[in-house]
Amino acid sequence: MLSQQASRLVFRRAFHTTRTRLSSPYHYPEGPHSNIPFNPKTRFFGLRYWSFCAVGFFAPFGIATWQTYKPK
Repeated sequence: MLSQQASRLVFRRAFHTTRTRLSSPYHYPEGPHSNIPFNPKTRFFGLRYWSFCAVGFFAPFGIATWQTYKPK
């Protein structure tokens, strides 16, 4: 069990935030659509997104079928 003094330190540090340092090379811009590795506002984004989802969903079934019916 944590002592009361240690738990106060943990709680105090858990909610501590610092100002963003935009001059730092390790800090990226904040805001909507800035933390994802793709741009959802481009043309054909929906088609690419659903194609990616379909390939990810059907790949295990295709691999299992190929493993089942491949020549020995």
